[in-house]
Amino acid sequence: MKEQHQIGYSFVVMASVVIVLAGIKSASEIIVPFLLSLFIAIILSPSYHYFKSRKIPDFFSLLLVISFFLIVLAFIVKLIGTSMNDFSANIDLYTGKLSLYNQHLFSYFNSLGLEFPADEFSALLDTKQLMTFGTSLIQSMGSLFTNGFVIVLTVVFMLLESRNFKEKVYLADKSKETLDNVVKISSKIKHYMVIKTAISLFTGLIIWWGLLFIGTDYAFLWGVLAFMFNFIPNIGSIIAAVPAVLITLVQLGTLHAFFVTLLYFSVNIIIGSVLEPKIMGKGLGLSTLVVFLSLLFWGWLLGVVGMLLSIPLTIMAKIIFDANENTKWIAVFLGTSEEV
Repeated sequence: MKEQHQIGYSFVVMASVVIVLAGIKSASEIIVPFLLSLFIAIILSPSYHYFKSRKIPDFFSLLLVISFFLIVLAFIVKLIGTSMNDFSANIDLYTGKLSLYNQHLFSYFNSLGLEFPADEFSALLDTKQLMTFGTSLIQSMGSLFTNGFVIVLTVVFMLLESRNFKEKVYLADKSKETLDNVVKISSKIKHYMVIKTAISLFTGLIIWWGLLFIGTDYAFLWGVLAFMFNFIPNIGSIIAAVPAVLITLVQLGTLHAFFVTLLYFSVNIIIGSVLEPKIMGKGLGLSTLVVFLSLLFWGWLLGVVGMLLSIPLTIMAKIIFDANENTKWIAVFLGTSEEV
């Protein structure tokens, strides 16, 4: 009887999860801007609290932080818009050159006696789609800011609420243990988001400057793409490298494309595999399988933007699971083998 009760309870839990996920998917137009506002508020909160610690009034602290954020955002949007317009105007030229490279490559293989079905490969790998892959993702992120006023307003209210966060938790549950757990979880999430954003920004700058030096067109655009995809460990840098390498190949030739590949590979090894783990510390890594499944799951649930937010969301879930003894086993399964 007890076993039947447990089975029935398990089915109820699974059904509840399905209903909740269906609700999130149907309300994604509201949830995605909210999540984006939350991440922006977490990233900006250290600056806001720093100004407050200097005895600057709330209004002026918020004004300084939000003004700086909007100025930087406007500068980036302006540069991205110019680059994307130029790139879209020349996409057919780049696609034609890339198709020509493919034909030469297949001809070379055929001369060696290696038969490749060129037509099937061309149909499988749509060169135009590969070239526009990165820009389509940036456009998807940019479309969120059509409701920019709502997002900025939400960020402002979140920053204001962060002042009394600890007091509200304590009033809701006067247990010191609960307060300590909530503060520990929020500080870990803030630490991850701020450090990860700083490292991603540094990665994007290195890629931008490196591509400028090599002479690749739209270097700033690929730098922004590298910044966005650095939030996805292991496979993010590979995805971000594809458009830049292809552009360099058709623009400057094989040797320069090799240098671009070497640039991305070096940045991935030095920053992703050496620098980032040392700064982040243990307990904030995800296994490669979990990274891939997170991309699929959050991408299905929240669309293209969900893919870009997938790893921060999964890391946040892991931190919350790790803080509770009953759910710590889930955090262990999400983590890397080095943490076991």
